[in-house]
Amino acid sequence: MSDRQKQPGNRVAVDVGGTFTDIVMLQNETQYSAKVLTSAEAPERAVIAGISDVLQQAQLQFSDIDSLILGTTLATNALIERKGARTALITTAGFRDLVEIGQEDRFAQYDVFLQKPRPLVERHWRFTVEERIDAQGQVRIPLNEAQVHALAKEIAAQGIESIAIGFLQSFVNPEHELRTAQILHELLPEVTLSLSSDICPEIREYERLSTVSANAYVQPLVAGYLRRLQQQLSQHGLRVPPFLMTSGGGITTLDNGISEPVRLVESGPAGGAILASNIAQQLDLKKVLSFDMGGTTAKICFIDNFQPQISRSFEFGRVHRHLKGSGLPIRIPVIDLVEIGAGGGSIARIDNLGRLQVGPDSAGSAPGPVSYNLGGEWVTITDANAQLGLLDPASFAGGKVDLNVDLAQHALAAQVGEPLKLQPDDAALAVTEIIAENMANAARVHASESGKTVDNYTLVAFGGAAPLHAARLATKLGIDRVIIPHAAGVGSALGFLWAPVSYQAVRSFYQRLDNLDFNAVNALLDALSDQARQVVQQADRQAPINVQRSVYLRYAGQGHEVPIDLEGDTLNAQQLAALHQRFTLTYQQLYGRSLDHVAVEAISWTVTASTPVSVVTPHSALSTLPDVAPQRELYSFLQQQRIQVPVQQRVELTNVTDGPLLVVDAETTTWVDEQFSVQRTAAGHLLLQRLSSVGAQHEQ
Repeated sequence: MSDRQKQPGNRVAVDVGGTFTDIVMLQNETQYSAKVLTSAEAPERAVIAGISDVLQQAQLQFSDIDSLILGTTLATNALIERKGARTALITTAGFRDLVEIGQEDRFAQYDVFLQKPRPLVERHWRFTVEERIDAQGQVRIPLNEAQVHALAKEIAAQGIESIAIGFLQSFVNPEHELRTAQILHELLPEVTLSLSSDICPEIREYERLSTVSANAYVQPLVAGYLRRLQQQLSQHGLRVPPFLMTSGGGITTLDNGISEPVRLVESGPAGGAILASNIAQQLDLKKVLSFDMGGTTAKICFIDNFQPQISRSFEFGRVHRHLKGSGLPIRIPVIDLVEIGAGGGSIARIDNLGRLQVGPDSAGSAPGPVSYNLGGEWVTITDANAQLGLLDPASFAGGKVDLNVDLAQHALAAQVGEPLKLQPDDAALAVTEIIAENMANAARVHASESGKTVDNYTLVAFGGAAPLHAARLATKLGIDRVIIPHAAGVGSALGFLWAPVSYQAVRSFYQRLDNLDFNAVNALLDALSDQARQVVQQADRQAPINVQRSVYLRYAGQGHEVPIDLEGDTLNAQQLAALHQRFTLTYQQLYGRSLDHVAVEAISWTVTASTPVSVVTPHSALSTLPDVAPQRELYSFLQQQRIQVPVQQRVELTNVTDGPLLVVDAETTTWVDEQFSVQRTAAGHLLLQRLSSVGAQHEQ
C-alpha cells in the first residue's frame, strides 16, 4: 500500500486564489488551516507565509511535511487578463487566420454589435511554413526547413518568449511538428515550445490551435512561478516534491505542470468539486449542486451519483457572460462547471444607463475592497456584507484583515446610494441581491444546458463568501436543503487532499464500428495506457493504478461525439457489439431517439490512469473562537430593518435552531435567514433546511 493510500503524516494543500490563498494541513485526522491575502506580483510569497502559519499552529517545520499539493489560478488569470508571454504561432501555410476565423459562426445571431473574442496570438506574430500531411498521416508536402530557419531569426528579432507549433493533421502524424521544434530549440534555446501534437492531439484544428496557443501563452509565467516556488520551499526545508492539482480533478507532477500548464487552468474549482463529491458520498446525496464562492469568482457544478461532470473542453474569457461561443476554446480534461465574476471582491458600480452592475471585475487582494483599508476605492460585495452586519470586523479572515465598516459605508453611500437614492443599508442590500441573482441565473442556464432541474438538488456551499449567500441563492433556485461543509472557508484546498494522482491521455483516430481495425485500435489504447501510467508513476511508483478507457462516438456525419466507456483490456468483436448497444442507449437518453440505420463512427480515444484514494474526515484542531459576541446587529432582507441576531459558534451548535442566526467558525460565517433552520451533523457539516419543508417532514 502506497503512502497516498494510507495518507499518514502531515499533508498540506494550498489553493492560490485571486484574493486569498487558502492553506489546509492534515496531521493524520487533525486539521489546521489559514487564509492569507494573495500576493499577485509574487504568488509564492503568500504560499510560503500560509504554510508557515499552519506549521506554526501544529508546532512543525517545513521538513515535517510529507506531501504538498498546490492549486493555482495563475494560468487562469493570465489568460483572462491577457498578461501572458509574448507568444508566436507557427502553422501550415495558408492557415494562420484559423484562430481568428474560429467556427465561422455567430454566437448571437441577431446582435449587430457582436464582438468575437480576440485570439491570444496577434496576427503579426502568427507565422506559416510550407508543409502538408493528409488525414491518413501521409506527407503530401515536405517540411520547408529553410523557412523554419528564417522564421527563427524573425522570431528572435521580435523578442518572442514562447512559441506554439500547430500543423494540420499533426494529431495523426507529428513528424513535421517535432522537426520544427528540434530546429527552433537549437536556434532559440531560451524560447519555450508547445506542440499541438503533445498538448491536444485531436481533430478540429481551431480548438487544437487555440489550446496550444493558450499553453504557450502561460507557460513561461507558470514555469517561472513553479520553479521559484520549488526553490523557496526547498530553502525552507521541504524534503518532498510538490504536486499540482489539474482541471480534471487529479494530481500531477511539477514537471508535467510546467510542460502542460494549460491543464492547470481550472485547478482550484476542480478541488471544490471533489470536496462536494465526497460530501455527497458521506451524506448519501445523489444530486448535489456545488457552489464555491471566494474572493474573485463563484463556481457552480452539478454532481450526480457522487461524480462531477467531466468535459473535454471549456471556454475562457467569454465576451458575453453566459453565451456559449463567445470565449476561446481549450480542449483538456476539465470538470464541467460554470464560473462567473462573483466573489467577495467583485466591484459594484452604476453603469451609463443608471443601473447597478456587480462584477465581473474584482478588486483582488491589492488594493482589495474599500473596507480592507489598503487603498481600495471601489465598492465590493465584501463592503456590502460588512455594512449589512454579516461580517465581524475583528475576526474576518481569521483576524488577518481588520475590516473598516465606516469606510465601506461612506463608499456605498457615494457610489451606490446617492445615484440610486438609497440609504447605505438598502444600497448594500441591492449589491448582494444583484450578485445573488447573477449566480442564480448562471445556475439556471447551466442546468438548462445540461438538461437538469435545479430545484431537486442539494446545495453544497463553500469558499470564504459562499456560506453568507447560500441561503439566499437556495431560495432563488427553489432549493430546500443546503450543506455548509466542515472547513467550508478553505473547501477547495481540502478537496485537493481527496484527489487521486491521475492523467488522461487522448488521441483522435477515426474508425467506423462496422469496419474497425482491432489491431490498430488496441495498439493505440496500449500506447495511451503506457503514456498515462508513466505520468502517474512519476508521482507515485508504489500505488496500484486504475485504468479507465473510453471512446467518443457519433453517428456518421454528425459534428459532436458522445463519450462511452470501454470494458476489458482489449477490444474484440463481442465487446464491440456491447459498445454499440451502450452508445445507442446513451444517445437515446440524451436526445430521445436513436438512428439505428446510420453507421457509428469512433473519433477520439482516451485512457485515464489514476490511483485510489481513501477519504478521511478531519476534525479541527481548534474547539472554540475567543471573543465572539453572543449577538450582532444586522440588516434583514425579509424584515427590511436592522435586527438583533444571535451568533453561534459552529462547534457549540448542538440542536436544530431556526433562523435568523449567524454561525461562525475560523474561516467563514454562515448566514441562516428567517426561512431556514440549521443543525450540525456528526461530521461537523451544517445542514440548512427550509422551514416549510421541515414542517412538512414533521407532519409526515
